[in-house]
Amino acid sequence: MTSTAALLAFTATAAVLTITPGLDTALVLRTAAAEGPRRAMLAAAGVALGCLGWGLVVGAGLGALLAASQLAYDGLRWAGALYLLYLGIKLIRAPRAALEVAVSEEGAARSEPPNWLLRGFLTNMLNPKVGVFYVSFLPQFIPAGSSVLGWSVLLAAIHNVLGLLWFAALIMATRPLLAALRKPGVMAWLDRLTGALFVGFGLKLAFGVRN
Repeated sequence: MTSTAALLAFTATAAVLTITPGLDTALVLRTAAAEGPRRAMLAAAGVALGCLGWGLVVGAGLGALLAASQLAYDGLRWAGALYLLYLGIKLIRAPRAALEVAVSEEGAARSEPPNWLLRGFLTNMLNPKVGVFYVSFLPQFIPAGSSVLGWSVLLAAIHNVLGLLWFAALIMATRPLLAALRKPGVMAWLDRLTGALFVGFGLKLAFGVRN
C-alpha cells in the first residue's frame, strides 16, 4: 500500500467511525446542551488531545513490538483481529436502541465549573479501549518501511481533525441531532454499520500478510 492510498483509506474509514456516536460524542453533546458551546468545544479539544496521547503511546509501543519478531507481530495481529471481531459481532447482534445522554434542560451556572478540557482528555486517556483499538487498527494503514511512531501520530492527528470537525457540527446543531439519535432505529443502524466495518477489518488483519 502506497502512502497516498494508506492515507485515503484511513481517512475514509476514520470518518465513518467518527460519526458513530460513543462515549466521546455523549460527553460533547451533554456538555453542549447543558453548559453551552464554548465548554463543549473545550471538552472536544480534550478528547482530541487524549487521542493524540494514545497515538504517541501506541506508536512507540508498536514500533518496538513490530520490530521485535515475527512471533510478536503475529501475536499482536491475532489479538487485534479477535478484538475487532468481538466488537463487530457484538454491535451487529446487540445494537443500542438510542444514544444515552443525560442532559440538563436548564444548564444552571456553577460557581466553579469543571475543567472541560481536562475532563475530555481524561475521558480518552483513562479508557484502555481506545489504546487497544489503536493497536488493532493503526497497523493496517502504515506503509511498509515507514516509521511506525511517525505514522501512528499522523493517523491519530487525522482522526483528531475529523473528530473536531464532527464535534463542531454536533455543537452547532445539538438539539436537532439529539432528537435524531434518539429516534428508534437510528442508533441501531449506525451500530450495525460500524460492526460490519469492524468485522471486515478484523478479517483483513487476521488473514493479511505482513508488509
